[in-house]
Amino acid sequence: MSTPSTAPGSTAPDPIGPAGPTAPVLVEPTKVRAADGSVRQVSVPPAAPPVRRGSLAEIPFDNAREAPADAVLSRKRPDGGWQDVTAAEFADEVLAVAKGLVAEGLGAGDRIAIMARTTYEWTLLDFAAWAAGLVTVPIYPTSSAFQTRWILQDSGAVACAVETAEQSRLISQERKQLGGLAHLWQFDTGALGRLKTLGRDVTDDTVAARRATLGPETPATLIYTSGTTGRPKGCVLSHGNFFAEVDNAIELLHPVFRSVSKYPASTLLFLPLSHVFGRMVAIGCLRARVRLGHAPSIRTDDLLADLAGFRPSFLLAIPYVLEKVYNTGRATAEKMGRASSFDRAARIAQRYGEAVEAAEHGTGPGPGMGLRAARALYDPLVYRRIRAALGGHVRYAICGGSPLGHRLSAFFAGAGIEIFEGYGLTETTAAATVTPPLKPRLGTVGWPLPGTAVRIADDGEVLLGGGQVFQGYWDAGQGRAVPAQEGGWFPTGDLGALDEDGYLTITGRKKDIIITSGGKNVTPAPLEDWLRAHPLVGQCMVVGDNRPFVTALITLEPDGLAHWRQMKKKQHVPIRELVDDEELRTAPRRAVDEANRLVSRAESIREFAVLPVDFTEEGGHLTPSLKLKRDVIARDFAEEIESLYRR
Repeated sequence: MSTPSTAPGSTAPDPIGPAGPTAPVLVEPTKVRAADGSVRQVSVPPAAPPVRRGSLAEIPFDNAREAPADAVLSRKRPDGGWQDVTAAEFADEVLAVAKGLVAEGLGAGDRIAIMARTTYEWTLLDFAAWAAGLVTVPIYPTSSAFQTRWILQDSGAVACAVETAEQSRLISQERKQLGGLAHLWQFDTGALGRLKTLGRDVTDDTVAARRATLGPETPATLIYTSGTTGRPKGCVLSHGNFFAEVDNAIELLHPVFRSVSKYPASTLLFLPLSHVFGRMVAIGCLRARVRLGHAPSIRTDDLLADLAGFRPSFLLAIPYVLEKVYNTGRATAEKMGRASSFDRAARIAQRYGEAVEAAEHGTGPGPGMGLRAARALYDPLVYRRIRAALGGHVRYAICGGSPLGHRLSAFFAGAGIEIFEGYGLTETTAAATVTPPLKPRLGTVGWPLPGTAVRIADDGEVLLGGGQVFQGYWDAGQGRAVPAQEGGWFPTGDLGALDEDGYLTITGRKKDIIITSGGKNVTPAPLEDWLRAHPLVGQCMVVGDNRPFVTALITLEPDGLAHWRQMKKKQHVPIRELVDDEELRTAPRRAVDEANRLVSRAESIREFAVLPVDFTEEGGHLTPSLKLKRDVIARDFAEEIESLYRR
């Protein structure tokens, strides 16, 4: 690993409270070049000064004092409508639940686990736990008994709140091995209400004293990485890590968080709060007093209904969601006999998005009159329908988790939804880089977030530094974090490159590099990302380590397959017969041919298999954050892989 020329740091003044410039801050990165002239390191100074005292626990109470009547959250009513929660109301609830936690005997620094879908109760308990001086430990609601037991044991959690009876039973069955777990509460049986009642005799001053013990260096949460192999590791994130992340993100993404459009800033969160990406945005929304709603179900019908009712101004999404919106739009057009019209509209949107990008970078004149007219023609026919599927008011989307790709980024930009693509890890409190406003570069993950530095090591690994980089991995034996940075830099395990202007492109995972028997190094991510964008492709895994050539396993996207069956009148053909249907295989074959244009002949996919099953988290083939468990897939589909090399 290369030695950094300078370690990242900050000399900003000492502030208290949220930052609040009235205009976006956009500072070009400072670059450090290698001996060959290539950009080796970039950094951007902080846009928001670091918080020197206090904690996340103060956010609800600061909001209640400064803007008590502002709607900071919305709760879904039984009739499907949405009920606003003011800053004063939320602070009162946080205080009441915090008192209950104190009354239950939980002490400062104790760990409390939360296992639930994305709900109002999740966020309420998160802030109440901080107000009581606790450390929260998220658990994915879909976690297995083994995963749940491991996290509860390793973190030393003394309490756990779950959403459902099924989750309660899962943990109850493990209680004999969880001697330190003294409390198990269930949201849907009124656990938070009982905590409020229990804490009535606890004084406000008692909770205030707990909050006063917290500072930026105090651990706020212990998030276990989902892990593609082995046991997950606990990442210790401090209150200061979150402040560094959200305050700089709020200032950089000024149009998103500061209501510069005609719609008040709001978002409907449907990604899991157990993941750092969703958690960071929830905290950022409360910090910026942006109205936040929760959507516990990501089933297409449920989510579309929630979006239509809530009507957010921006979304937090992963590429899969945006791919789904695009593919659903195209499938609908095909059913109406307008597939060719949709495809033309998609090409126009892509060209428009690319032209706007070129103009913003000074490398082109921008969209011409003809392109503007064509876009205006298709706006009511296609683009407005795409925006309507997201609630009608969405103008921005923050996308992360994996690369969205140039084609879809340009399409959504041309359709009127600006994409801010980011890159980060649990260890960096979510985003370390993000698309800068007014200066997008499609296909990249942007510049360093203000206050962050990015460096490329000699072997191509991405190194990160900044105030949002975690304290370290949890060591249960020592009861504290063990630092994981080297010389001020955190090695991500990802491979990437910086262009002349400081934009970062992620090319793959260091450990995922495939080396064929001919000695060719192949990065699977670009091929897999391209293939997944096809409407019929659900997941795919490129194979070829120690093999003579590259192959791929492809699964079918359920909604895309249902549409194809209907269009081809093959609704009743068993899936095991369909995967060998030459007519069906034509679509993924074309997608493979297009993907192969991205790489050299030695890196191209020579053969592929269409599997009769999908890769899912429930099947053990995906992590909760939808990353491939490559070793498990290779084991479970060993025969299918071998058959590709016998052809």
